[in-house]
Amino acid sequence: MILAEKIIKLRKKIGWSQEDLAEKLNVSRQSVSKWESASSIPDLNKIITLADLFGVSTDYLLKDNVEESGSIGEDREPGKLMLTLEEAMKFVESKIEQSKYISTGVLLCIYSVVPLFFFQAFTEGEHPRLNPDVSSAIGLVILLATVAFGVSLFLRSSRYKRGVHNLEEQDFELAYGVQGAFSEKLEQYQNFYLRRISLSVSMMILSVVPLILVSLFSESYMALLMMVVLMFVIIGAAVYMLIPSVMEHGAYNLVLGEGDYSPSKRMENRRSEKLGAFYWPLVTALYIGWSLWTQDWHITWIVWPVAGIAFTGLVGLMGLVNREDVK
Repeated sequence: MILAEKIIKLRKKIGWSQEDLAEKLNVSRQSVSKWESASSIPDLNKIITLADLFGVSTDYLLKDNVEESGSIGEDREPGKLMLTLEEAMKFVESKIEQSKYISTGVLLCIYSVVPLFFFQAFTEGEHPRLNPDVSSAIGLVILLATVAFGVSLFLRSSRYKRGVHNLEEQDFELAYGVQGAFSEKLEQYQNFYLRRISLSVSMMILSVVPLILVSLFSESYMALLMMVVLMFVIIGAAVYMLIPSVMEHGAYNLVLGEGDYSPSKRMENRRSEKLGAFYWPLVTALYIGWSLWTQDWHITWIVWPVAGIAFTGLVGLMGLVNREDVK
């Protein structure tokens, strides 16, 4: 494979246009076009910059018989994976695909209680439109079926871990050029990520406003239950937007070893994930049980902010205990 073909292959692998590559090299698009058509070749400085951007060696670019897999990572630390640009991109893509299944599964689990409340609303009043026993039975059947389908999506999401390195559990080093390419991608994604986080959090906070207003100005139990339905709908939509953004942002940070995925925080993340695996289902069960028992939906929502604060405190306490153990 000649230099022109390698430039085209590597540029398309990252997803850059000729204009994108030209901008990063501070040359014109016509220059890149000439390189890719083999009408001209870049000078030595541009070859070095290309190798840095693409995460390959200059030998790979300049020598037709050098394979990419053998051109990098010659001096890596024993026992550590040398992560190439192609492998890093594949990992991020797998996380994006995985997030679609996870966010849909979480959405279904949140929405699973909506039919129960919705049907329950039509059993209230002097002339109920539905039989309470029938509405409860239908709501519970839909709840169980929806949760079962959501869980199946969680299980299916694990298939995207196949064929990619498990970077959460594996020590790795970045091949030449990966740091620069991913730092730029993270910078480009940052504004979108912050906007999405702000919108999702605002929706969660404001989701209880209709419920509070109805509880203050109306004595209709049916209206109250409908506001509970609306609250869950808003929260579900917020979570559905939040999860893919967080997972993609986390994937970039994981590759770069920054933010919550710095070496000092990776162990803390693993501990908090284990805690959350049983903590949040327990909180959900407590919330639903308390709400169904008391029917005080305008009060029981306080479980969520309290649980969030408590979870943050527990994670912080675990970190303190771990640091004391290290000392």
